Amino acid sequence: MKLVIATGNEGKVREFKRILEPMGFEVSSLKEMGLVLDVEETGETFLENARTKAEAACRLTGLAAIADDSGLCVDALDGAPGVYSARYSGEGDDGNNQKLLRELRDVPPPKRTGRYACAICCTFPDGEELTAEGTCEGIIGYELSGSRGFGYDPLFYVGERSFGQYGDEEKDAISHRGKALRLFCDKLKEYQAQNA
Repeated sequence: MKLVIATGNEGKVREFKRILEPMGFEVSSLKEMGLVLDVEETGETFLENARTKAEAACRLTGLAAIADDSGLCVDALDGAPGVYSARYSGEGDDGNNQKLLRELRDVPPPKRTGRYACAICCTFPDGEELTAEGTCEGIIGYELSGSRGFGYDPLFYVGERSFGQYGDEEKDAISHRGKALRLFCDKLKEYQAQNA
């Protein structure tokens, strides 16, 4: 089955391909197809935003389209940045990380808890839809650590290391997106079997 990934985020494209291609899915990004999709994310939940992007990409390409919306939800900030994670500071990943550090400046270690959350939606040309969600609990660090990953990864600690220090396979095994994609793949295989 061919899937188009409805994102312009190259980090997400790499993660989607890394997990979906070994499971037998043919995956292309909009960029690889020479297409650009600019969708305003106005949803109040990650799933609403993922659905909006998947539906738009499906209409644009005529293919089954998969999209995710994900972000960091920090307990001491009442769940912020949440659905605004990518545009938290308006200054990209570095600006977002610096703003988060400022917001948590006076928050002690036991209260620096949070989670990455991911919602995935796949929209099919016939109007069918599959969804999956995943979370990963962690702690927000005091400084950036590691050069891998993207977004808040250098500040998000699971165990002794930040996601910025995890290898790809290690991260995929425990991350919010990895969990959501594996659940999605199970649902997609069921869908394929029912529609064979």
